[in-house]
This record gives sequence, structure tokens and C-alpha cells, in this order.
Amino acid sequence: MSLEWNAIDLVVFDVDGTLYDQKRLRLAMLGLLLAASWRARSLDTLRTLRTFRHVREALGEQPDADFMRLQYAQTASRHNKTEDEVRLLTTDWLEQRPLPLLARCRYPHLDALFAGLRAAGKQIAVFSDYPAQGKLAALGLQAEPIVCATDARIARLKPDPKGLLAILRETGVPAQRALMIGDRFDRDALAASRAGVRALIRARKPHPQFATFRAYDDVVFQPMLRLSGARVAA
Repeated sequence: MSLEWNAIDLVVFDVDGTLYDQKRLRLAMLGLLLAASWRARSLDTLRTLRTFRHVREALGEQPDADFMRLQYAQTASRHNKTEDEVRLLTTDWLEQRPLPLLARCRYPHLDALFAGLRAAGKQIAVFSDYPAQGKLAALGLQAEPIVCATDARIARLKPDPKGLLAILRETGVPAQRALMIGDRFDRDALAASRAGVRALIRARKPHPQFATFRAYDDVVFQPMLRLSGARVAA
């Protein structure tokens, strides 16, 4: 696809699956989980984390749900745990332990793209369903503002656009001059659409409604990559 970059003042990135190879990270984390399960002679942690992901996914389809509480309460009830136990477990395995592995999973050319966007005077922000500050630091990337579904002022999962609308207000950029880059049509693209923001989705195949790309050296990004001074062939 082509994109008129002169019409874009703000680029908002999703994190998980957008800035790094999520499948590669999950495979590495599965190895750590299996090792921990072997030492504990129990699959309880693995099963609890799987339930937590499924619960969160379902809560994203319920716009009025109190997901900040229910994600822990529903998981706890299915595994005979307290909510605090689930909170500690998920914080450890989903937020802290992956950090040392993220750098090797980062998609190529992102540093050049970020540099090119800044050279062009574009603002770079992040809108994520999970806490993102630590992940960005681990990836060696910077953005401002960083807005997450878990922020107390947001407390809404995508495709609810509340977080994206908060970014627009904070930056003062009109929706029509913003771009949301993500990896899910049913979350990132839909949230962008509901906020009146155009979406660009990383995907293997084209989509009838939303623009797509395959990698960060695609033709659509070449104008920004050239501004970074990086030598990247399309």
C-alpha cells in the first residue's frame, strides 16, 4: 500500500505481536514454563496462565466488563487460587520474565523506522492492552505517551478505543492525522476505526477493509526509512 506521510502527525503502535515476534517469544517462554513445571512436578502455572489469557480475550468482547478485576477473579475461581495469587503469577510470567528475551524477538528495521519518523517530525505513541513501559525499554524503543488498558484512567481492553482517544487528547492530534499500527484486525484495527483513526496492520494476507503490511522494510515505510539514513532495500 501507499501512504501519504505528509498527512500523518502521530503514529500509534501496538506492542505485543507488532513490535516483536510474539510466536518466537511464546516459544521461548514455553521452554521456561515447562522447565519450571518439571521442577515443581505440576502443570498448574501453565494451566493458570492459559486460562488467564482466555479470560482476557473473552473480556475484550464485553465492553462494559470490569476486566481489571474480573481477569483475576475468573481465573482464580477456575484454579482454586486467590485473586492476589493470580495477580502475582501473571505479573511474574507475563510481564517480568519475558523482558530479557524481548530484544532478540524485536522485528527488524524498527529502530530505523522510529528514527525516520522522528526525523520527519512525527510523534510516536503506544497503545497496548498490557503494561508496556518495561517492554519498550527492553526493546530499545521510545514512545510518548504510552497508554495501556491497565492504566486506571483507561481500564478498557481493545477494541474499546478509550486508550487511543486518550492519546489523541494528550497529543492534541486530530484523529484524521493519526495512524494506528498493530497486528490484529479484531483489536487494533477495530479500535482505530471506532476512534476515527486509519489503521495499518501487520498481516500475511491483504484485508478487504484495512491496509496491511508484511515487514518494516515494506514500500510503505521506505520514505521514513530513508530519512533515518539507514540503507534498507524494499
